[in-house]
Amino acid sequence: MPETKWNSNLTAEQLVCFKNKGTEAPNTGKFLHNKETGIYTCANCNSPLYKSQAKFDSGCGWPAFYQEISPNALTYHTDISHGMKRTEICCSKCNGHLGHVFEGEGFDKMLGLPTDMRHCVNSASLNFKKE
Repeated sequence: MPETKWNSNLTAEQLVCFKNKGTEAPNTGKFLHNKETGIYTCANCNSPLYKSQAKFDSGCGWPAFYQEISPNALTYHTDISHGMKRTEICCSKCNGHLGHVFEGEGFDKMLGLPTDMRHCVNSASLNFKKE
């Protein structure tokens, strides 16, 4: 994969999230409580990632989505950092770190969602386009 080009308009926090696989502080992201209809895009390359209809309140402190906008929007990587095994998600276009996917938490039954997956995404990794 070619070296990722980082958008010159990204903030220091966004660069830490994207490049260093950082995580913004819980309950601080600008999109955590966003209820508007639209598309969430990659803050680095503007690639479409999630529809607002797939967003739900998981109570985890970060925006949560039950599925990506299309099958090729994200790449998935095994992450064994922090003493646990998780699935890291990245933008498939620029390879910027978005967050992690968690399965089997029961949100499908609790909230009537079509999947039992929670994409836990940094607001810092996202932009939002209203429809």
